[in-house]
Amino acid sequence: MSTKSPECYTTDPQARCLRVEISPRKILILPLDQLAFAGLNSEGKEQLLHLSFATHEIMVHGHALRRIETALHKLELSFLAALPERYHPLVAEGQPKIREIVVTEIKPGSEQSQLN
Repeated sequence: MSTKSPECYTTDPQARCLRVEISPRKILILPLDQLAFAGLNSEGKEQLLHLSFATHEIMVHGHALRRIETALHKLELSFLAALPERYHPLVAEGQPKIREIVVTEIKPGSEQSQLN
C-alpha cells in the first residue's frame, strides 16, 4: 500500500507542454509557449485558476492553488488533474486540491465548445 499523498499536479523544470487530464479517458497536451494569460482568484477557501492558451481556456477550481500558479509562472507546470473527492482527506492541509477542471476549446470564427 502506497503512503504517498495523491497529487493533482506535477512539475518539471524542463517542461515544454502541460498535460491536462480532463477525465481518465480525455487528456489534452498544450505547449507552454502558447500560454497567453493566467490569473488566480480567491473567494474564501475556494480558488479559481484561469489559464488561457492560444487554442484553449482552462478553469481550475480548487483549494491552495498558489503553488500551481507559481509552477506555471516558472514554466515548470507539467501536469494537472482533478482529484476525486474521496482522496481530498489524504492531502495535507495547505497542499493543492483540484476539485474540477473545465476546458473550453477556442475555435476561430465559431462558438467555443467545452471538452468536459
